[in-house]
Amino acid sequence: MDSNILKKIKALPPLDDTIIKIQRICTDKNSSLNDLVKVVEGDPMLTANILKSSNSPLYGFSREIKNISHAISLFGMATIRGFALSSAIKQNIKIDLSPYNITNAKFLEISVAQSALMFNWFTKVNRELLDILVPASFMMEVGKIVIANELIEQNLIEQFTEGLSKATSPLEISALEKEIVGFSNEEITAKIFEQWNLEAELIETIKYSNNPEEAEEHIQPYATALQIVKTSINIFGQLEESGIASSLEIIEKHEINQELFLNAIEKVKQ
Repeated sequence: MDSNILKKIKALPPLDDTIIKIQRICTDKNSSLNDLVKVVEGDPMLTANILKSSNSPLYGFSREIKNISHAISLFGMATIRGFALSSAIKQNIKIDLSPYNITNAKFLEISVAQSALMFNWFTKVNRELLDILVPASFMMEVGKIVIANELIEQNLIEQFTEGLSKATSPLEISALEKEIVGFSNEEITAKIFEQWNLEAELIETIKYSNNPEEAEEHIQPYATALQIVKTSINIFGQLEESGIASSLEIIEKHEINQELFLNAIEKVKQ
């Protein structure tokens, strides 16, 4: 991996105290939702972000969520952890996604939509897997922030955007990233998570989300789910017919319940 990128990752500030506390609570089986509520309520900005997102039509809750306790009881610890990590990224990394031809707001919209699809899908499949899948779906594109910064600094934008105009899938974007700057979004995101000492399952899930079959057996279901979600929602579009069709091909290959996935798509679309 390019030494300049490694230096940038190593220079990232550590997670702040609120995020570290949330991490500990979410990975401690003896913790309660009340423990999480107390920590989140101590961070007004994070509280506001969670309440704003919880009232998004993407999650399809039937009535307005007015307090953080209600939001956490509906979302569960995993999704709140995803919100917290997303907040940490916005605070700690300079964001300019112009090489990808998307705005910062659009980038955030995509990550929230990816997480919402995963939440709505695996709530019906296996809620236990959400501990990894929701934070992973929130954060799986983070490496693009670092890559975009490198493209700008090295005057590689024109070369990259020319290749981007010919790409048609997340897999092709990853190949382009590796060709131009030496590594993919998935690789750099995994390195960031290693820097922040996040658990191995989360790191491996993102690292192998383009090629789940190469992961260890216990990681493959996580990585496959991530691959399916990012095939449906990415910088090319959100839940468009071509993306959904490609996702269904992956689902059929792995003999996954198609109906539950399509139901989740309809919920997010509403």
